[in-house]
Amino acid sequence: MRLNSVIPNFKTETTQGPIEFYEWQGNSWVVLFSHPADFTPVCTTELGRIAVHQPHFERRNVKLLAHSVDKLKDHVDWVNDIKSYCRDIPGAFPYPIIADPNRTLAVQLDMIDEDSKDDPETAQTVRALYIISPDHRLRLSMHYPTSTGRNVDEMLRVIDSLQLVDRKPEIATPANWIPGEKVMILPTVKDEDLPKLFPKGVDKVSMPSGKVYVRTTTDY
Repeated sequence: MRLNSVIPNFKTETTQGPIEFYEWQGNSWVVLFSHPADFTPVCTTELGRIAVHQPHFERRNVKLLAHSVDKLKDHVDWVNDIKSYCRDIPGAFPYPIIADPNRTLAVQLDMIDEDSKDDPETAQTVRALYIISPDHRLRLSMHYPTSTGRNVDEMLRVIDSLQLVDRKPEIATPANWIPGEKVMILPTVKDEDLPKLFPKGVDKVSMPSGKVYVRTTTDY
């Protein structure tokens, strides 16, 4: 699953009925994320917090799609536990969970770790997360071990970065960036083009090397 590779279309069963991925995705971004197992504590916190933040994803034109190798009935029963534990989930559970008991999709999308990949009886998915743009391309991937829960704020932050750079490809976002802070101008942008691209101004940082490659702006 290399960055910018095309996610293959697939048909699957979910807690919200059968889906064909491309049709279900439509013109939206997608966060497709796996969890090791139903009825486990860390996964319960993850799916619960992601559900609570669903309106933030929706405002960014992002659909959520969870995955594990458990059976559909287990997913349905577990959702009731998640809603009981995370009492601030409004209304119905807001996103589908894929049932992949044969591990077909988990193997296809590289969601199983090295130690377990050859043992179909015990293999569980790791905490894989794929951010997929509307053209079905993998734009960002994160893989966490089963022992570490994900950070929902970081998921939203990287989506903001990806969508911003798609709108303004002359920039990149620096370490720890959040919306509203300065962004970096790519070295490929010529100085003579800066006033046209960033009419509100650009800051240039002097370096001991004498090379001027750190240029920042809030004009985006």
